[in-house]
Amino acid sequence: MALTWAESYLGKVRTSVGDKDTLLFVGARGVILDDRNRLLLIQRSDNHRWAMPAGAMELGESMEECAVREVWEETGLRATSLTPFSFHSAVTYTNQFGHTYQQILMSFRIHTWEGELQRVTDESVDAGFFPLDALPDGRSPIIEETLADLASFESTGRLVLK
Repeated sequence: MALTWAESYLGKVRTSVGDKDTLLFVGARGVILDDRNRLLLIQRSDNHRWAMPAGAMELGESMEECAVREVWEETGLRATSLTPFSFHSAVTYTNQFGHTYQQILMSFRIHTWEGELQRVTDESVDAGFFPLDALPDGRSPIIEETLADLASFESTGRLVLK
């Protein structure tokens, strides 16, 4: 069962610190391309943007475990084989709630998974696979950069560090 925001590590820290200070956001993102090279996106329930499954680590988790959990919570799919391809640690952003975070995030290419795609979960209002040349409007701006990082990793074999 997924934790609520208030129960999550980051939710507890944010409540303790308040809304004004910048916090470190440590997390992971899962990138799934199906056998037709379509990208899995979820439409987030909090801001209705289309995004790749991603989220914050909980205490005791590895980044890989975080990616597996976040994909499962947001899609109902269980990642069974994944490879890290990019590590971002210098991005600072403010979300729609006015909370500012410096993001430390590992992106994983998920090669295999099991289960049936759940289009609606506690964290998503829709989900689906989209052709790369026909991604939906209202999407997260990080999608294109993440796909470029994946292409760089696949052509060089080197982890992308930013």
